[in-house]
Formats: sequence, C-alpha cells, structure tokens
Amino acid sequence: MADPNPLLSQTSWGEPEAAPPLTEGKLDRRPSLDDTIEHCIGDFGWTQILQVTLVSFAWFFDAQQTFISIFTDAEPKWSCINSNSSSSCNENSNPCQLPRESWSWDFPASTSIISEWSLECAGAIITGLPASAFFSGCLVGGFALASLADSALGRKNMLVLSSLLMSLTGVITAASTNVWMYAGVRFIGGFARATVGTCALVLSTELVGKKYRENVGIIGFICFTLGFLSLPVIAFSLQGSSWRLIYLWTCVPSVLYSIAVFFLVRESPRWLFIKGRKEEFAETLRSIAAPSNRSSLTQSFFGRCADWGEKKQEADVFSALKILVEKGWSCRRLVAVMVVGFGIGIIYYGMPLGLGNLSFDLYLSVTLNALSEFPASLLTFLLIGKLDRKGSVLGLSLFSGVCSVCCVLVRWKVLQIILELMSFFSACTAFDIVLIYTIELFPTCVRNSAVAMVRQALVLGGALSPVLVAAGRTNGLLMSYGVFGVTISICGLFVVCLPETRGRVLSDTMEEEERKNAAFDGIYCV
Repeated sequence: MADPNPLLSQTSWGEPEAAPPLTEGKLDRRPSLDDTIEHCIGDFGWTQILQVTLVSFAWFFDAQQTFISIFTDAEPKWSCINSNSSSSCNENSNPCQLPRESWSWDFPASTSIISEWSLECAGAIITGLPASAFFSGCLVGGFALASLADSALGRKNMLVLSSLLMSLTGVITAASTNVWMYAGVRFIGGFARATVGTCALVLSTELVGKKYRENVGIIGFICFTLGFLSLPVIAFSLQGSSWRLIYLWTCVPSVLYSIAVFFLVRESPRWLFIKGRKEEFAETLRSIAAPSNRSSLTQSFFGRCADWGEKKQEADVFSALKILVEKGWSCRRLVAVMVVGFGIGIIYYGMPLGLGNLSFDLYLSVTLNALSEFPASLLTFLLIGKLDRKGSVLGLSLFSGVCSVCCVLVRWKVLQIILELMSFFSACTAFDIVLIYTIELFPTCVRNSAVAMVRQALVLGGALSPVLVAAGRTNGLLMSYGVFGVTISICGLFVVCLPETRGRVLSDTMEEEERKNAAFDGIYCV
C-alpha cells in the first residue's frame, strides 16, 4: 500500500549535522522542517488568514505610537490679538519677542504640549525631547528584549507583552503633568514598543508555508500604513480638543487587541519544535493545518518528527545574540544589514517629523506621506517574489537619497513636496524589502533576534532624526533633508556585501545555513 505521506517516505529525518556533504553547486534537498510544516499546513486556509491578519494588525497600533508626536507635540498656530497695537505684532513676528498679552493661540492651549506647558520658547532640544526619548526607549528596549522571543518567551508571548505594555504606557502618558514626566513615560513606551513589529513580522511568516511567506510579511506593512493614516483622521476629528484624547483613542483599543491576541493566536510551530516542545508543536500544526491534511497528522507522524530531533539551545535569554556575534559570517551579515537599515530609518522616521519645515498644511502633508506607504506596500506585495533583494534595496536607497537632497536645492514648494514624497516612498519600499530580506538571511534559531537588531538600526536613525529636524528649522533644509539624503545613499551601498536570498529555502539552524553558504563559497562577501 502506498504511503499516504510521500514526503515522509524519503530519506532519514536525522539531525541536520548528519546530512551528507554537498556537492559543488548543489544544496541538500533532504526534507527539512520547512518541508514538514509546508506539508502539514498545505494551502493558505481560513484559519491561517485569521491568525496572520490578527498578528499583523499589531503594526497598526505600532504606527500610531511611532508617529503620534507629529500632532501631540506640534507647535500650534497663533494670532495677534490686535495687529494695530504698539507691540508691532504681525504674522512674521517671533512670539518669543512679543509681550504675551499681544498674541494668543488659535485653539485652546490643551491641544498641544507646546501650548499647554508654554514651551514655545523652550528651544529645539526641549521640544524635541519627548520624540527623541521615545526612539531612545526603542533602542534600549530592542537590545534588552530582542532575544526573548527566540529564547524564553517565544514570538506570541513577546508580542502580547510588548503590545500590552506599550498600550498601558500610552494611557499613562495622557496623565502627564509636565514635559519631563511626559518624556520619561514616552521613553518607557518606546522601550515596550521595541519588539512589537519584529515579533508580528516573524510570527506571521512562520505560521504559513513558504509559498505565501513573502506576501504575508507585507500584510503587516499595510497595517502599519493604515495606522499611520489613521492619525491625521483622529487628530483632525479631535481638533481643538486636548492632546491627551489622542493617546486615549489610540491606546485603549490597543489594550483590547493585546488581550485578543493572547487568546486567539497560536505560537510559531518552528519555534516550538526547535525548543523541544513537541506536544505544543503537534497541537499547533493540527489547529492551523488545512482540513484535508488533518487526518494525516497522526501520533505516528509526530513520532517520526520526534526522531528528527531539535537543536538544543542555551537557557540564557541572550543566547541567540551570542550565537549571532560568535559566528563570523552571521556577524558580518548583521552589521552590513544594520548599516543599511540605519540609512533607511533616518529617512523613514525623519521625513514625517520634518514635514513642518516645508510650509505645508500639517494634516495634508502627513496624509500624503501616509498614503504614499500604500503603493510602497502594494508594490512590494506584488513584486517581492520577482525582485532581487540586493539590487532593489540599493536602487531604492540611492533614488531616495537623490530626491531628498533635491528637496534642498529646489525652491518651488510644489516640486519640493513631490520630491519629498518620492524620497519617502522609496524609503518605505526599501524598509519593507529589508525586513523581508533579513528574515531570509538568518535561520530560525536567531531570526527574531536578527530582525530585532535591524529594527534597532532603523530606530537609531529615527532617534537622530528629531535633532536634525530641529536643526533644519533654524539652519535650513540642508541640515535635515540634505543629511538624510547623503546618509541613506552611503549606507545603502553596504547591501552589495550581502548574499542574494530570493527563492532560497529558509534554514532552521546555523549549521544548515553554513552548509548552504558552502555551496556558494566565494560568490558573496558574507
């Protein structure tokens, strides 16, 4: 009688180390964990659609907290109380040089932290402190929490914990009484938020078969765009109301979302397997498998999987990061892709924060930038299976840099905003591709940590952006958009030293990835 599972009838399911040596130019085609999960999960069913969509929606709330300061920390418009008075007040005046009784805010002081706490003359360092504190918190949180999703907690639990803490911190932020408390709570919010996008991306791609992995990753980017786009809508609807309401309207739903993820989403079967939790691995595969394949997921089937064995890892929560830096090839890959990420991040986070320097309506310019993320995500979704990772990232980085520098050189405002949108669109597309690229560059045992570190590099660019934006207000666009463009162009060149990964099967252990590297020895820098 024919074996109902022909995939399992092939050669031994032993440890990866036991594989025969590769012949030149060939990869080991023995069934892997990827093949097993692909066989079990089958087609992209409704269960997977629900799971992936729910996980990816974490990006929606992530975007809101990332860019919320565009509105809560904005300097409101003001008007002269009596333009004919002896105070010589007019629209070109500096309010810091005018008597306080000669002008007033156009909206209630509570609409922004600037007006509520009288920070209009406090200087760029103080007014930019909350945004910088948030991104600094992201940096610290990323380094502190990056390895937990690979080691102790897993993808799902880390996502729930980060999302819940980010949301609760946002609610507390609304109770801030001064800029110092506000900046401190924003730092904590950034710390909690650091791994939300990373865990959502890795978990969503590990819940589906390899056929759909590239496209599934883009769902999160679309959700991020929707979250970004929701901000001007929420802010405009609350125009004239307290800035605190914006935090409450974005964070309370996020708390409810975190609870839903805890009860409705399954853990990554890949992570469960390599951690030796075979019973949970089996139960997870049964719950998300296509109905036509569930009958084949018998105890005998999982017994064969048990014979395969897992790669035991250290109990240290930072073990994944240690593995990354101890291996020369993985350390070089990580450094190269982080440099590329830093260059992209300085434009991706800096451009929206610097929109106030372009003399356009803030709500309109933010909306246009948010809308430009849609075609970027759509383009990536449609072409990710056909795009070479290296060439795409390099071309998009250079094009974004050129457009950013041109924003400094042109004086026509319409052309200026068009160039800004083109630069931001290119950076958004490069951002999407780099995260997918990073998933493909590193094996399962360190993947979440690697993606987290690349996100750290992106956020580092974001942490420096408010300083450059503040400098651009007083010293011209050269100090902001000019530096943005030069940085992303130079950093983008580092992608040439990374291997091309389009069409390659994901590895699960460092040894498996090293065997694949051996088949292409000498072709790539790392």
